[in-house]
Amino acid sequence: MSGLVLIGLIFILAFMGIPVVFALGGAEVMGIYLIKANPFRVMAQSMYMGINYFPLLAIPLYICMGELMSKADLTKRLIRFSSLFVGRVPGGLAHINILVSMFFAGMNGSAVADSSSVGGILIPAMIKEGYSKDISVAVTASSSCIGPIIPPSIIMVVYGATVGVSIGSLFVGGIIPGILLGLALMGIVLIMAPIYNFPRITKPIKWPEKWIIIREAAWPLGMPIIIVGGILGGVFTPTEAGAIGLLYCIIVGLFIIKSLKIKDLFPIFYHTALVTSTVLLIIGMSRGISWILSVLQFQNFLTQALMQISTNPVVFLLLVNILLLILGTFMDASASIIIFAPILTAIAVNYGINPLHFGLIMVLNLTIGHITPPLGLCLMVTSEIADISLERGAKAVFPFLLSEIGVLMIITYVPQIVLYIPKLLGYI
Repeated sequence: MSGLVLIGLIFILAFMGIPVVFALGGAEVMGIYLIKANPFRVMAQSMYMGINYFPLLAIPLYICMGELMSKADLTKRLIRFSSLFVGRVPGGLAHINILVSMFFAGMNGSAVADSSSVGGILIPAMIKEGYSKDISVAVTASSSCIGPIIPPSIIMVVYGATVGVSIGSLFVGGIIPGILLGLALMGIVLIMAPIYNFPRITKPIKWPEKWIIIREAAWPLGMPIIIVGGILGGVFTPTEAGAIGLLYCIIVGLFIIKSLKIKDLFPIFYHTALVTSTVLLIIGMSRGISWILSVLQFQNFLTQALMQISTNPVVFLLLVNILLLILGTFMDASASIIIFAPILTAIAVNYGINPLHFGLIMVLNLTIGHITPPLGLCLMVTSEIADISLERGAKAVFPFLLSEIGVLMIITYVPQIVLYIPKLLGYI
């Protein structure tokens, strides 16, 4: 029961608008009081142990890669490249938006970075082309959710570090679900195109221009090939892949494309450190809450409660999906994973569910939270770019949200979609 009180306190503080890290800190102080422990020792040790894990080094590396790609204008090259494939389909620019997000996902593990980088270019372009602001925001925000699913992924790094699941297996497990997400969103655009009379790009691209576009896109496309290919081939770990990808990005930006300058690096490194410190602070604080809940035997309490409801894994997964979709609307994804992943994954194993499969379910659930208010960071970013209210963006994104929940249900109850490639590569 004490564990429920702590969880409830976190929710109340979050609903009051208190920053997540302080909501977690307040709950941790109360938890320390409940277990009658030394507050200074518990908080210091939990903070240190929470971030003292080598794979977490991948987080600043992938964040920095996203910053460098935005500054180096690699997104524009990906947009032109995507237009070769889907540019002349009905709703061509919307399809380009989604396809660029899929390419971008292979270089950066953040949905918010995707929405700001891609949205900053494509939202004004879509509005100029004749799309409404609402649709432009909905397509960009929803496609940004592909970012943490197709490897690499910062949220997957956090889950793997928290639960002890191979980060490489999580990365490759996200490939098929990420592609399904993109196809589902494109399907919604195709359905909406005749209804809303989406503009269609009719100007053909001649072969000389196509070769130029392909050549220009070769450098940014080389990054996901190196990162994902290196991990799949066992050449390096996901953390090492982040370092290699970052080095590749710097070399391409400074010396090959020459769109970066030395003076651009220092602000990027500073912003990376700022964002990383925020993420790690949340992870460290969440670790303390997780430890307190284990001392209070909250996992046993929750397991017994769920077993009394049903011993059927289908019902359990449905309840977990509902819980996580609600959590994602107002709670940071990293904090949610640190607090709930150890508890829920242990229960899932009791139900006979593979922890790798369950990890993808958690990651996709909490990623969908990026387009659901009141938190909805991707929705906030894109609405701000288009200069519309969050409410308008939320209404427009609803059909895309339903399609993503549909994909979530598919990967929840067809685990082979997640497990096929990891099995093929010997991770399982």
